[in-house]
Amino acid sequence: MDKNSNSYTFIYASVMVVVVAAILALAAVNLKPFQQKNVAIEKKQNILKSVNVIVDASNAEVKYKEVIKEAFVVNNKGEKVEGDAFTVNLKVQYSEKDTSKKLLPVFVAQTDAGKKYIIPLYGAGLWGPIWGYIALNDDMNTIYGATFDHQGETPGLGAEIAAPAFQKPFKGKTIFDKSGKLVSIIVAKASEKSIVDPAHSVDAISGGTITSKGLQAMVGDDLKLYENFIKKVK
Repeated sequence: MDKNSNSYTFIYASVMVVVVAAILALAAVNLKPFQQKNVAIEKKQNILKSVNVIVDASNAEVKYKEVIKEAFVVNNKGEKVEGDAFTVNLKVQYSEKDTSKKLLPVFVAQTDAGKKYIIPLYGAGLWGPIWGYIALNDDMNTIYGATFDHQGETPGLGAEIAAPAFQKPFKGKTIFDKSGKLVSIIVAKASEKSIVDPAHSVDAISGGTITSKGLQAMVGDDLKLYENFIKKVK
């Protein structure tokens, strides 16, 4: 076949496309276990971060086994059900409209400050999903620590939910009022600060109102799902 012909060019290009596609597919298959391991390690780091245990990737698995003493799944009635808490897909559970079918992971940590109950969170920000973990003291009311992250919020604005300066004020806040009603946490704009109880509120991000309110909704909606479990332990 004439190497200068259109047919030769077409066949050559087609073969190269197939070869490159095969190489990429093989690479993806081979790299997938490493990617999954990295995702799992990052998740363990974030769970630990919610109880103020900061570790690098090389120490995450060992520290996770040391600190996390129990992990299980409950339903919205607060009953334990079958399931692996660590592998529950929060995105799938967020999309489930029937709250009775939602699988709700719980992680129990033992720290120098006592037992902590870690609740995973998943919601929507301005540009995409947001998620995080809130750790409660064993009174099941006072927040011991919180960590949040995002997929695509605006740097310097909504993305600040991942910054320690935003997360630290959650510590010491309470999610129930004096009457025992679940009030969650209000992420308050400057105009709201005078009308919200500081025991149940933190400052919103300046210029990141939509992300702040998305996070508020995430915390409130997810804690509501766990309310029966929280009250049973409490």
